[in-house]
Amino acid sequence: MNEITFGTKEYKGFMLDNIYHSEIGDIHFNLYIPDGYDESEKYALFVTLPGWEGLYFQGVGENLYNEDFGFEAQKYNDKMLIVAPQLNDWGETSADEAIALTEYFISHYSIDETKVYLNGYSGGGETLSIMLGKRPELFAKALHVSSKWDGDLFALAKAKTPLYIFIGEGDEYYGSEYVKNAYNELFRLYKQQGLNEKEINELLILDVKDQAYFTEHGMSNQHGGGNLAAFDETVMKWLFQ
Repeated sequence: MNEITFGTKEYKGFMLDNIYHSEIGDIHFNLYIPDGYDESEKYALFVTLPGWEGLYFQGVGENLYNEDFGFEAQKYNDKMLIVAPQLNDWGETSADEAIALTEYFISHYSIDETKVYLNGYSGGGETLSIMLGKRPELFAKALHVSSKWDGDLFALAKAKTPLYIFIGEGDEYYGSEYVKNAYNELFRLYKQQGLNEKEINELLILDVKDQAYFTEHGMSNQHGGGNLAAFDETVMKWLFQ
């Protein structure tokens, strides 16, 4: 228990289908460790949560085949481990598993706890929101992409974990009202704490893209176009720098 069985296949630098045998069950994930990893140095950690097409029942590595966050992230920090879980749902179970996996890497690898980053796309964004309602203090920053908010905003507001929300105005799956409402409520909670607008804007960003943004990048579908966030330097620099 509490050990990892490492996979044997690789894809673009990621070791595929590793299994963390945790106290809450087996957790499947893909893993990138930079060449020359040295335990005497501190590394950042990035946890990237996929949408429905990347869940484990879809097949090993499908999260990496369908999304680019784990690959693009490497351009922003060459001293960063990247954990790409393949969970089985996008609710409480997946949130608990992703938290357990994050805690494992923080405790068993040489991780700078001030540089632990999280992103979630589509269903993975729902998981992210629950995680930030349970253990927001684990993460330095979080990127929520093309999704809706299911988590505890009070816990997030108390922890003040910086959050970037990226979505298409007419997202075909979720719409944008869910996250607009979450943004407004979180903004209100920060105001209640006495933060001014400048301080809040440093903690919370709502980035709603119109159809022109997606069309410009060759995407007709706004929900599927959420993967464009991985290539958007403004978004990714915010997360990692």
